Amino acid sequence: MFLLQTPRQGGRDKTDAAKRSNLSVDKSREPHLEGNLKWLDTLECSHEVMCCRFNPDGTLIAVGQANGIIKLFSVETGKCLHSLQDEETQKNSHPVTSVRFKSPPVGDTTEEHKHILSATYVSVDADVNKACGCVKFWHYTSGSCIHTINEVRQTLTSTYNPDGTRFITAGADPQIFVYDSETKRRIRTCEPSDSRDVMNGHRLRVFAIEYHPAEPHLFITGGWDDTIQFWDDREKHATRHLYGPHICGDGLDIDPVHNHIITGSWRKDHVLQIWDFPTGKKIKDVPQDLMHSSQLYCAQWLGKEYMLCGGCEQNMAMVIDRGTLNVTGQVLDLPNGVYCIDNTRLGHNPKIAVGAADNVYLVRNNKMD
Repeated sequence: MFLLQTPRQGGRDKTDAAKRSNLSVDKSREPHLEGNLKWLDTLECSHEVMCCRFNPDGTLIAVGQANGIIKLFSVETGKCLHSLQDEETQKNSHPVTSVRFKSPPVGDTTEEHKHILSATYVSVDADVNKACGCVKFWHYTSGSCIHTINEVRQTLTSTYNPDGTRFITAGADPQIFVYDSETKRRIRTCEPSDSRDVMNGHRLRVFAIEYHPAEPHLFITGGWDDTIQFWDDREKHATRHLYGPHICGDGLDIDPVHNHIITGSWRKDHVLQIWDFPTGKKIKDVPQDLMHSSQLYCAQWLGKEYMLCGGCEQNMAMVIDRGTLNVTGQVLDLPNGVYCIDNTRLGHNPKIAVGAADNVYLVRNNKMD
């Protein structure tokens, strides 16, 4: 597993943590549930799980591994339907850092535009011994890589805008790359200004990126510099920022109903926080005693009423009521830290995926009336 170089200021990101995971896997206890969660399935992978994502209708889940292979499972049966790897990833075993399904535009029935999955990777150029990364676009039912974009930095995260016309990537430098989804050409680089007196972009690596669900041009980013930056993908510099969260994984999400941001930080206090998107003001901290000293890699909204988060130290994932701040469900005694989570975002009781070690645990949030 490739070890990311660590700057003087920063934290322990999930890719770095996976390097050491074989030293800390706890197999003495079996994972179990507490609270209002129902166990559905355990998806066994062949290597360390780095990222996961449900497709839009919740029937498939894509799992990116530390050895460069992406596996797609049926959520209903738990069967692995597709395994994605090409000559490049097979030769170099690039760790997969993010996976995203692309929905075709409304009314587009072209077969080659269906079943598209994009993924980001980190790697090393052996010729110059320099870290680099790439984005690959897969037609996952045929197992074909249809396009590759090479980036001159470790590519750590990516996402699509709400209408799927653009996608953006971020990574081990402060630059955010904006691409046209159809042509795959970079149309803009969002970055901070040269002035150190102006905070209009990141100064260290970026681990999380999220478009606003209702705004096709607005997105937020977070990373090691303890800021959340607000961007318009038509502008070069960030439009504003808030200070506080220390993001080391997929620890950002936006709730379109209440227009709130949730952040999960890899640190020992103020790890789970809620912010107002329009003003950037903090709404509340989730009490630290609920977190059992967990340091978070990932956080998401779970419907309109709950929060979902996971991390290390306690090797657990939990569901928290956003109103009462009570813990309503927990996945406990996982073999190592939780590097990724996702939920189907469907119905009143969405399915949840929790990635730890070489497994993805599928559970359901059962709302109690």
